[in-house]
Amino acid sequence: MHILICEFMDERAVDRLREVHTEVYEPSLVDDTSALLRKVAQTDALVVRNRTQVRGPLLDALGRCSVVARLGVGLDNIDVAACEARGMVVMPATGANALSVAEYVIATAMLLLRGAYASTSEVAAGQWPRPALSQGREVAGKTLGLVGYGHIGQLTARLAQAIGMHVIAYDPLIMAEDACLGPSGVKQVDLDALVGTADVISLHVPLVDSTRGLFGAQRLARMKPGAVLINTARGGIVDEVALAAALKGGQLGGAAIDVFEAEPQPAAPHWQACPNLVLTPHIAGVTTESNERVSHFIADQLIKALA
Repeated sequence: MHILICEFMDERAVDRLREVHTEVYEPSLVDDTSALLRKVAQTDALVVRNRTQVRGPLLDALGRCSVVARLGVGLDNIDVAACEARGMVVMPATGANALSVAEYVIATAMLLLRGAYASTSEVAAGQWPRPALSQGREVAGKTLGLVGYGHIGQLTARLAQAIGMHVIAYDPLIMAEDACLGPSGVKQVDLDALVGTADVISLHVPLVDSTRGLFGAQRLARMKPGAVLINTARGGIVDEVALAAALKGGQLGGAAIDVFEAEPQPAAPHWQACPNLVLTPHIAGVTTESNERVSHFIADQLIKALA
């Protein structure tokens, strides 16, 4: 069987696939559409991350492909229905990068609430901004609101509880009596209650019609004064311009944004001069360890599927 990997994958997992199947590992292909279109015609399995758009011309070119494997969990870059209509199996690495995302959420929540970690250059230059940096907040006792309570949300809740946070969650797909809420001590609330109560809001929902623009200007305005917003889910869920305005206006206490409506993110003037803002290039779920887990998970599944 012929496997084409067009984005980065752990080399040891690539070697495992190479032992069993004919494998082409070209992580730069994601940036060369014409070459990618030529090479996918003879592939039996395509391995992508989040940048390769498996739809339109690329999907049409997958003449004999039976598996599309995703090195991650989000599937908005893959036309799942069209793949399945063509008899292709879409294979995400469910759960393999959850810990990395959960740690990112907790780390940025602590950083943004404390607000004390951007003074290195000042202190090194002989300044002493102690009064200005003495108003930070502790995370213990604060309320974390999770919008979406799947695997990543549940793991984030456990880490948050371990450092003394209260956790509430909104997820219309989970009923109040669901077992994953009760024993954990996580309280299910409606979205309005979560938005008005939480000190930190973390988003863990897919980008679909019902979540596009979910956090626009009106909902951001209903957040608790000084609250922090963290988005590791998908761009398009948060109105970026409205969020920047809320930060500059002092309504919110901070934000960490790892995902953007346009990726790679072009120059964006609205982010300039935003206080207490962390912008990262869609790497919340990408660490050395998670890349190994995701890659080997997909390698295992491909070996089974193509046997």
